[in-house]
Amino acid sequence: MSNISIYPIIIPFFTGILLLFFHKHIIVQRVISAISLLAAISMSILLIATIRKMGVQTLNLSNWKAPFGITLVSDMLSALLVLTTNIVALCCIVYSFKGMDRDRESYFYYSLIQFLLVGVIGAFSTGDIFNLFVFFEVMLMSSYVLLVIGGTKIQLRETVKYILVNIISSALFVATVGYLYSIVGTLNMAHISQRISEVDNQGIITVIAVLFLIVFGLKGAIFPLFFWMPGSYYAAPIPILALFGALLTKVGVYSIARTFTLFFSGNDYIFTILSVLSLITIVLGAIGALAYYDIKKIIIYNILTAVGVILYGISAFTQTALIGSLFYLIHDMIIKTALFLLAGAIFAASGTFQLKKMGGLLKSQPALAWTFFIAAISLGGIPPLSGFIGKLLIVQGGFERQDYTGSFIVLLSSLFVLLSVLKVFIKAFWGAEAKNTKASLKALLLPCIILTCLSFFIGIFSESIYPYISLATETLLHPTNYIEAVLKE
Repeated sequence: MSNISIYPIIIPFFTGILLLFFHKHIIVQRVISAISLLAAISMSILLIATIRKMGVQTLNLSNWKAPFGITLVSDMLSALLVLTTNIVALCCIVYSFKGMDRDRESYFYYSLIQFLLVGVIGAFSTGDIFNLFVFFEVMLMSSYVLLVIGGTKIQLRETVKYILVNIISSALFVATVGYLYSIVGTLNMAHISQRISEVDNQGIITVIAVLFLIVFGLKGAIFPLFFWMPGSYYAAPIPILALFGALLTKVGVYSIARTFTLFFSGNDYIFTILSVLSLITIVLGAIGALAYYDIKKIIIYNILTAVGVILYGISAFTQTALIGSLFYLIHDMIIKTALFLLAGAIFAASGTFQLKKMGGLLKSQPALAWTFFIAAISLGGIPPLSGFIGKLLIVQGGFERQDYTGSFIVLLSSLFVLLSVLKVFIKAFWGAEAKNTKASLKALLLPCIILTCLSFFIGIFSESIYPYISLATETLLHPTNYIEAVLKE
């Protein structure tokens, strides 16, 4: 099983190519996509079991040994994120069977999702900083086309803005990698970790750290670099919005977690900057979610709050806070997908995303109402659902660092997040009945229910999941095992 690290990448890659040959046969594309993702989920579970038993898995492509060749690295952190990514993608694809119109499906929709997954999973799995850029570009090129599918005016306008922002970000990424290479003379991330500690001028390292924070902050949408995200995401159709909200910002968050803990763990200055920016991101996300009466906008601004919470846990850099961040990262990928898909089901039932034009859905769509309610309180961090565990540990980690202000902001954000989503529940499902359809939403609700149940089980069985999260945290807190596995020392 020495090549197991590459399977999660090549499965969507070859599936995407295969689907190109069936672009006129939508049903065949649906079946192939679903089977491919089921296979990818199975492979991800096998990868997690292998890492638990045998430790970090590495693969040197073309038999060029690290640090001279390109290395794929699968530790518990990347494997858990790969599994979550495939589960989220499967649910979005199943939702698309009824939730995406045929015209959009016919524009290589399922192929593009598979290529998007290649980029996302590749970014989680690479052990080379330049190939992190390459996988970012694969992910972004797919997202450009997915964002513009349908060709509506708002999509075209927001796609132009999205492309411009990411071109600038990508150019800065390449420049930063080049700057780093000129100092340490390597692109292998484990080797960089060794070499960077030998650099005498730590001021240069701090500049590089700030540049990486700008690059990944643009991808992850942290303050003040989130300006592009609410409009661009809002323009996308619901299944694409769910994928973007669950995956794209989280790749930026993962990149910050990986590079900062591997390269800059001794730099208190950059972790302080990260802490301050993450707390401002939490506050702005909460304000935006409370201010709007549009379901999509409310959930989009809650993405900002979640990104801030996760990054605050990373900036605290204690074992408890890091475990909390990983719990919350996985929770948020699952529950944000569920909420965006539920927003699409609400639109199918009411014909609008505007809360002021809704009402009475509880009577006509009780299954939709209670699924949304459970997902909403999970997002708000109500026990025993999955959102509670991660946020509690992050707050505890903040207290361990004696950062009571930051811990209080994270704690208070739970209340604001809960208020924002309960506002949706009250306005959409209670009150006088608006012009709601009585049509069956079973096909749309199925993936939503699966994700909501998964959130529930993560919360209930958190003790069983804890050892895996704890093992994932070890490579962040103590990267020696990661470095030794890659460089075979």
